[in-house]
Amino acid sequence: MLEQILPASASVAEVRGDVADAVLFPEEKEVISNAVEKRRREFRTGRACARSALVDLGVQSQAIPSGPRGAPQWPAGVVGSITHCDGYRAAAVARTTDLVTIGVDAEVDAPLPEGVLADIALPEEVRALEALALAEPGLSWDRLLFSIKESVYKAWFPLTERWLGFEDARVRIDPHCGSFAARLLVPGPSLDGGELNTFAGCWLAGDGLLLAAIGTPVGAGQAVSGVGAGGAVGKD
Repeated sequence: MLEQILPASASVAEVRGDVADAVLFPEEKEVISNAVEKRRREFRTGRACARSALVDLGVQSQAIPSGPRGAPQWPAGVVGSITHCDGYRAAAVARTTDLVTIGVDAEVDAPLPEGVLADIALPEEVRALEALALAEPGLSWDRLLFSIKESVYKAWFPLTERWLGFEDARVRIDPHCGSFAARLLVPGPSLDGGELNTFAGCWLAGDGLLLAAIGTPVGAGQAVSGVGAGGAVGKD
């Protein structure tokens, strides 16, 4: 599923459930040494997916340790992202000559718990979700917004190594094209001589899941630098 919403240059591996015989490198085992069993299973299978995706990309299977804020540390020349939710694990990687960052997130297609939306959504996003729910009922639009914002953070952090709050990006969802644009409300990373102020991506709903993915191509910063201060990459 995930490969449908990422650029063709990305390599994807995804599984339902867990890989029982997934093996970790010593530096990876250390990350989850004190974790509960559920977290151990998620981590092991996520790393197994990541190594599978790397091999498909032509990169030797190797350890993927965790860095600041738990972000995966990819081999030189590679960008990537790992995600998991109940019953699903996936990873996506690409060469830095093709993509400058990747952010993927998977969620179960179910409404957010009561009270969570107020913590993750801006007022205009709440109004947009209400309109989407009326026009296209049957999909958990609030959970999709959460997934998109998670994918934005995962794409943002490797470029900045800074925190990005839910309130720091304004998301607009295109329900017909399966796309979204997340306009940064804080200064964006410098990229190719320009400031990247919007992450554009795609989303997909199916088989009980909601998937959001960002694969920012090389040269995106140059595209931004050619527009005015109010411009953006993709839709806003």
